[in-house]
Amino acid sequence: MKASRLAATGVLAASAVLVLSSPALAHVSVQPEGTAAKGGYAVIDFKVPNERDDASTTKLEVTFPADHPLASAMPQPMDGWDIKVTKAKLAKPIEMHGEKIDEAVSKITWTAKNGGVGPGFFQKFPVSVGTLPEDADQLTFKALQTYSDKDVVRWIEVQHKGQEEPENPAPVLTLTAAEDGHHGSTAEDASDNSKNTENTAADTSAGSDGTDTTARVLGVVGIVVGALGVAYGVLAGRRRSDA
Repeated sequence: MKASRLAATGVLAASAVLVLSSPALAHVSVQPEGTAAKGGYAVIDFKVPNERDDASTTKLEVTFPADHPLASAMPQPMDGWDIKVTKAKLAKPIEMHGEKIDEAVSKITWTAKNGGVGPGFFQKFPVSVGTLPEDADQLTFKALQTYSDKDVVRWIEVQHKGQEEPENPAPVLTLTAAEDGHHGSTAEDASDNSKNTENTAADTSAGSDGTDTTARVLGVVGIVVGALGVAYGVLAGRRRSDA
């Protein structure tokens, strides 16, 4: 009886370790470099992981929120990518630096010139945006991710409060309260932040490599423990039968 319990415990332990070490489903997301304060400027990064083993990500299309239009959205030049900024007329003009703005960025499209984002890699697409709205807590950016095999993943599903995360959630940028004395970062601060994008990506990649290595080690340990438990249970059962 004890041997059977030991074997079962080993199998459960192995299964638990494998589940914990399995990579979570990655999807297109957006995060600020620093903070994204209401009423200010910020550099935001659209992080695009490649979830395929046999295809590369060759295009990213990001639609900007129409309910809170951003008068300024300047993508950072990227080697190996063509960038197209699309603007649209606003139904209601907005004011920026004392001037009336009647159009805003509606979409930015990045198209790979060569290989794109290959299997096992991710890419950050930085954009300097502003001014951020003061009457919203978050902004939703719907995105389309196109692979080299022509498959398109639509990251456009809106997360509703109190409900489970959808299968293909749209990237959401969380806004913070404006700091005392000024409204978030300035356009110059946002430009300076964009210069650190490559270093940030490198640090993130290094941290990810360490996490992946730890997960693999835990997975192997779990498999060994489970196998030993099963083997011990089988041998114990045979001994009882022989007896």
